[in-house]
Amino acid sequence: MNKTALKRADILLPNQVDMTKWSVVACDQYTSQPDYWQRVEALVEEEPSTLRITLPEIYLEQPGVEQRIEKINATMRQYLKDGLFCEYKNRYLYVERTLQNGSVRRGVIGMLDLEEYDYHPGAKALIRATEGTVLERIPPRVQVRQEAPLECPHVMMLIDDRQDAVIGPLASCKEQMEQAYAFSLMENSGSIAGWLLPDQLADRLEAALSDLASPSLYREKYGVTDSHVFLFASGDGNHSLATAKACWEKVKETLPQDQWESCPARYALAEVVNLHDSSLEFEPIHRVVFGVDAKDLLEQLKVCFELTDDLKKGQSFDYQWAEGAGTITIANPSSNLAVGTLQGFLDDYIKTAGGRVDYIHGEDTVHRLAEQPGNIGFLLPAMEKNQLFETVIMDGVLPRKTFSMGHAQDKRFYLECRRIRG
Repeated sequence: MNKTALKRADILLPNQVDMTKWSVVACDQYTSQPDYWQRVEALVEEEPSTLRITLPEIYLEQPGVEQRIEKINATMRQYLKDGLFCEYKNRYLYVERTLQNGSVRRGVIGMLDLEEYDYHPGAKALIRATEGTVLERIPPRVQVRQEAPLECPHVMMLIDDRQDAVIGPLASCKEQMEQAYAFSLMENSGSIAGWLLPDQLADRLEAALSDLASPSLYREKYGVTDSHVFLFASGDGNHSLATAKACWEKVKETLPQDQWESCPARYALAEVVNLHDSSLEFEPIHRVVFGVDAKDLLEQLKVCFELTDDLKKGQSFDYQWAEGAGTITIANPSSNLAVGTLQGFLDDYIKTAGGRVDYIHGEDTVHRLAEQPGNIGFLLPAMEKNQLFETVIMDGVLPRKTFSMGHAQDKRFYLECRRIRG
């Protein structure tokens, strides 16, 4: 068994293409801003791009999704047939992402063993989800992946490496690495550079990660008696990882067990980042509810909970709609976090009154959308990132969309690929 569940991967990178047009932001961003995706379409035109091999969620509920999926798979096959990629066998990539504000996020790309991943609440797996997994969001992604020859992920996993012993030392070793790419990202999203780790540095990385996975260190760090080590927490792209898991479980049904370890579908490409990376800031994910009577929604919220004017005696969040704005403080919350209390209420309200919720990363976008009749926006407080691992260990998964790591333009972009079937 691979003790840490992270392995070297056969990484595919495109050859002789405009990398700025190739690399596109994660599909679950800008879901209420079609103008963003229109600008991306205009920029990419007919050139090779991950826009053509991924499915932005803004198109999920539009007509022609099946045809889009068929075209995605056909484009993947065409890219392979055309020899678009250069393959780097059995390697890790060290990545430095310069964000829009100038800070640098450091990570390592490898492949995760899906046998060590479990997204269910209360899981004891080495790789766990941090937030609730919405099962309805998996089937559309399965449609894309189950026949796809490639994966092109935006999955980002977090490790709680307080000494920064795993990734930190790589920053000073770049002269020992071969640079694989360096370019500016589209839409003023900063830049990115990646280097291939030689075997010596790969060995050192694996040793440090193995040390971090020590059961005795785990028990001491979190003050628990449980020996089921929790090493990787999904920071971004958990539904994509859950999709990969679902596809792997289906492959296993017809695959002899002695072939499991060598099957490419067993693994998923991901970037690993230290939770304590100085660039990593937890941002709240706000809510905008569309197609509702905002006044009625607020009245029902007041009926469901006991409200108080004392901000220190409850969970508080701001709201805004076309006719006003304010702050609500709930004295009898239904969850340990304000986001959980609000989300539970919204889920119940929409079941009876209709409407839909979107998850928004920027306050400015919430303000703009909330001003429109029939909408109401909620601005939520941020979660402290140091609470993440302890909370998941003690309480299980957090409410879905509890936090975001940076603004939309700082999310992971599609870039690297890997074959997942012949």
